[in-house]
Amino acid sequence: MRIAMIGAGYVGLVSGACLADFGHSVVCIDRDPDKIAALNAGRMPIYEPGLDALVSENVRQGRIAFRSTLREAVAEAGAVFIAVGTPSRRGDGFADLSFVFDAAREIAGALSGFTVVITKSTVPVGTGDEVERIIRETNPAADFSVASNPEFLREGAAIADFKRPDRIVVGTEEARAEAVLREVCRPLYLNAAPILVTSRRTAELTKYAANAFLAAKITFINEVADLCEEVGADVQQVARGIGLDNRIGSKFLHAGPGYGGSCFPKDTLALVKTAQDAGTPLRLVETVVAVNDQRKRAMARKVIKACGGAVRGKTVALLGLTFKPDTDDMRDAPSLAIVAGLQDAGAAVRAYDPEGMAQARALMPTVDYAESPYACAEGADALVIVTEWNAFRALDLDRVRRTMASGGSAPVLVDLRNIYDPETATRHGFAYCGVGRSGAARAPYPS
Repeated sequence: MRIAMIGAGYVGLVSGACLADFGHSVVCIDRDPDKIAALNAGRMPIYEPGLDALVSENVRQGRIAFRSTLREAVAEAGAVFIAVGTPSRRGDGFADLSFVFDAAREIAGALSGFTVVITKSTVPVGTGDEVERIIRETNPAADFSVASNPEFLREGAAIADFKRPDRIVVGTEEARAEAVLREVCRPLYLNAAPILVTSRRTAELTKYAANAFLAAKITFINEVADLCEEVGADVQQVARGIGLDNRIGSKFLHAGPGYGGSCFPKDTLALVKTAQDAGTPLRLVETVVAVNDQRKRAMARKVIKACGGAVRGKTVALLGLTFKPDTDDMRDAPSLAIVAGLQDAGAAVRAYDPEGMAQARALMPTVDYAESPYACAEGADALVIVTEWNAFRALDLDRVRRTMASGGSAPVLVDLRNIYDPETATRHGFAYCGVGRSGAARAPYPS
């Protein structure tokens, strides 16, 4: 099948490359000529493990191409995916759908023969209705159907998630559109991924509901972690104890500095705004958004407390800046709030991230960026693990301690991802501070 993918960002590029790898003929279109030029030169605009090799192989095989105009690709396509950005709108937090609607207008003028236009972008309920209205108004003679096919990709594991998904959600009530989407997704179905066919609005809401639920799990265990610190419990053991319950599950129960990234922050906020507009406010999700925002700011205070209550004149080293490992994505990363809080308190901040420093430099120009974890720790009074990159999981702790500042007391290690055992860190000479656990025994909490 010939497929046009409007948008060559994270979702569009990964989806297009994977569909091409299954044998479809894919053209990815993006307005940014620099991005298209880079892709045609074999340079990826994002970091995603395995993506560069996947794209280059399918370019070599002639199954994927990159263009800055859509007319020819859309005219030849049986399926046109809209995979453009839907950032939070300034002022009210609602999803900014201007890119989606602009794409719909351009697509309308290029349609030829029956075509299914599929929203792959994460969009509020009812967006497909407006896309259909725009196309019909722009080109009344067009033979088309609008469907929803939300993505459920995790940054850092997107290729595997696309090729072996938990489920495929198809939102359409038209038989012709369903047939086209089943053909597009046929290789995934052969991988035993179940296809759930729903109404278009149901599919749109399913994506938002999924992200909000996962964000709620993260926020829940983060609040439990705070309680654990006060009563002498261990949040990792609590998480394991509840995660072994099949009704709950163990995923997204890792306490840390709060969620960030391109999806959870904007999608939870957009869902809140949609529900408020519908007159059915989602109070739980509203609280999740508020608690997560507060938590990211509270992590700077946690570091300051671990440093004895003051960091003015001290150097604090941060390991990890991206919102999660295996990505260069800095959007809404907890590190942004942590750095701001530490600098406001008078600390000098040095940082290292395996992939995110180019993005971070544009957002935090006053941070001193190091070339390795050990260079980052050199002379620092405190070391803070913000993102759990694999490169940080087995550091030579003796080497780290020796290179840090020695002011007559143990250097501080603040482990916001709990990747080190407190006793091990203490044995190597650190004053250790984790999340939701303590290396020291606590008095029993009164019943």
